[in-house]
Amino acid sequence: MTAVCVMVLGTTSGAGKSWLTTALCRHYARQGLRVAPFKAQNMSNNARVVAPTLHRVRGSLPPEGADAPWGGPAAHRGGEIGSAQYFQSLAAKAEPDVRMNPLLLKPEADTRSQVVLMGEVSRELSDMPWRGRSEKVWPHITAALDALCQENDVVVIEGAGSPAEINLHASDIVNMRVARHVQARCLLVTDIDRGGAFAHLYGTWALLPEDDRALIKGFVLNKFRGDASLLAPAPQMLQELTGVPVVATLPMWWQHGLPEEDGVFDDKTRAAGAVHTTIAVIAWPRISNLDEFQPLKNVPGVRLVWARTPADCAGADWIVLPGSKSTAADLAWLREQGLDRAVAEHAARGGAVLGICGGLQVLGEALIDTHGIDGNAPGLGLLPLVTAFDADKTVCRTSATFGELGGTWRSLSGVTAAGYEIHHGQTAQHPAMAAKGDIAREVIPGLAWQNAAGNVLGCYLHGLFEDPAVLRALFGVTAPTLETVFDGLADFLEHHVEPGVLDALIHKD
Repeated sequence: MTAVCVMVLGTTSGAGKSWLTTALCRHYARQGLRVAPFKAQNMSNNARVVAPTLHRVRGSLPPEGADAPWGGPAAHRGGEIGSAQYFQSLAAKAEPDVRMNPLLLKPEADTRSQVVLMGEVSRELSDMPWRGRSEKVWPHITAALDALCQENDVVVIEGAGSPAEINLHASDIVNMRVARHVQARCLLVTDIDRGGAFAHLYGTWALLPEDDRALIKGFVLNKFRGDASLLAPAPQMLQELTGVPVVATLPMWWQHGLPEEDGVFDDKTRAAGAVHTTIAVIAWPRISNLDEFQPLKNVPGVRLVWARTPADCAGADWIVLPGSKSTAADLAWLREQGLDRAVAEHAARGGAVLGICGGLQVLGEALIDTHGIDGNAPGLGLLPLVTAFDADKTVCRTSATFGELGGTWRSLSGVTAAGYEIHHGQTAQHPAMAAKGDIAREVIPGLAWQNAAGNVLGCYLHGLFEDPAVLRALFGVTAPTLETVFDGLADFLEHHVEPGVLDALIHKD
């Protein structure tokens, strides 16, 4: 088979490409079609672990409990893709695959990114000037896309930024070059809440070459507030200028439940009902995998706050130190803001502290880097651990059972949680501190440790709060499932798109 390709482009970043792509994946999957998402290049520190294509060539993953060259009984090595494509694949009812996001850029600084090609870190590409990468990676991108097209009925493609960034046109590998390669039927979405939506749509269309304009089949107005009839006559005037109809006006919708891909959550969505637990998540500059906190937003009575100053931690029941793409640099930032003292004082009062991945490393005594991976630094000293950065990166899906915990986290005792690991650091008990009797309680071998008082917990396992068993243990509730979220997105889209448009997009001429 050869798939029909539908592509979602945006006038800007944040226009709504990711969630619209996700909604389209679920819509077409509900029609009984084989659907796959695709994004040629994503820039995000939110990543998920999937089975590399190599494993697919060999066969499916081994049965649970079977040994394999890429993992043991409870861990399967894998590759990385952007979280948005991971969720889109689940919405499409497809197995997540590195081909769905062949190139992932993970920012480590304002002018430097780690480059992940087909799920694996490429040091060669990471060290290469940005504009020099395009032709080297383009064959990998087209091979991945062509393979997905051969295996599916519909491939829903997400663009990046804007297709009209004319300074990047010559090195484009994610927008119109991809669209031309598969003759995709494109929707162009804009955020009308920002203002200037019709100018954004017209300007983007006008800057495209004529052949590319022909691929634009519809305009989408996203995040509209108010009476849609008041938009007239602008949609008709825009169509007269471009020949392209406005096919949907989507109302503002804050609580759709899909994790934000690039931005942190905001305070526009408050906890439902009386707040019983306030969780302050440290918002350091190189935060990674922030999407794993989305389920907490859906737990009744839980309020999430981004902490950038000590005042933001005031009144918090928990302080969470999340993942980081640059742990030593983020630790330095933490100290500059005085947040190190805020965390230490919170812990000293018996307040709950949770460190995840990079956050776990920061809670220890020291970061040791002999390979130039991240940097050396003294830790916060809340756990008697030391982390050494290794040249090899741990990337695996993991299922593990908590041992006996005490104090704040005792309800997790015996709970089996499934998640994923992405880290260079290897953490262990600090030997000199152990000799003095200061020993961390290892509650998951090699993955999680607790302090003697029981209020500080560090864990390498990402995705804890996405596991229903963990939410039940901690809060006695289960958040809405992703399946519920995906169906809600598709329902919303189907209700607001002009009749027949979605079917017409995949109708083979």
